[in-house]
Amino acid sequence: MKAIPENLQTPGSKRLRNGLLGGALLALLSVPFAHASESNTPQPSLHVQAQSWVEVEPDKATLNARLWENTPALSTLEESDSSALSDARERLETRASELIEEMEATGLERNAINAGSLNVYPEHIQGPRNEDGEHETLQRTRLERPVTVELTDLNQLSEVLDALIAAGVNSLDGVQFDLQDRDAATDEALVKALEKAQHKANLMADSLDAELGHVQRIEETQSPIFQPRMMTMRAESDSAANQSGAASDYSPGTIRIDAGVSVEWALKGPDAPRRPDSDVAAQE
Repeated sequence: MKAIPENLQTPGSKRLRNGLLGGALLALLSVPFAHASESNTPQPSLHVQAQSWVEVEPDKATLNARLWENTPALSTLEESDSSALSDARERLETRASELIEEMEATGLERNAINAGSLNVYPEHIQGPRNEDGEHETLQRTRLERPVTVELTDLNQLSEVLDALIAAGVNSLDGVQFDLQDRDAATDEALVKALEKAQHKANLMADSLDAELGHVQRIEETQSPIFQPRMMTMRAESDSAANQSGAASDYSPGTIRIDAGVSVEWALKGPDAPRRPDSDVAAQE
């Protein structure tokens, strides 16, 4: 069919053509708006937050101690004696070797005992009063070696502590209780939080005569927090207790691991609540 030249078209045919074009354009424009309206319809959902924790008994302990030797204190006007430094180091190495032997005598494996590297610290201490009544400043050098003992049998803890004190450690910096398998404990805390969220969601859905659909989103609101327990102590007080004949009792207690989750489910079924704010939320 040939198109009618525009100069031969009547006013009626022009109006008809424009009307058809306008209707077609309106129909095309209305389709996206219809889809947008449908997509903006809120879907009913259930949002739950839950926290849980586990308490586990530690099965690992780390003991930290230090040995040190000092050179004689000298006036700042005097020159340091290199032989005094060598003598202090020799005494320190001898004590460290004896300490390791004491530890091995308790049944510990050699790789459970770590004698750290030598540290050297210059120190200034207060000396006697001079003729003017003022305290003289003296200088000396401290040579120190840290000692770390790893225990995987906590029944050995008391015996090892007594051996450290008997070996004459200068400082016993405490005991850190830990777990050999941290991942298993943190996984357990996270699973318990998810199970609690599931329980709360089921309870709420049943109360609303709704049915849980698929999970739409899962988030951690609190990553599992693991903090080893510290038991502080002082070598002097424990030594006094041993001399009095009192038995040492070291209770490791428990380690608590917290975890938190946020989970959102879709709701399905004819009784699912449908409101403009159709998200049903619960927070612990």
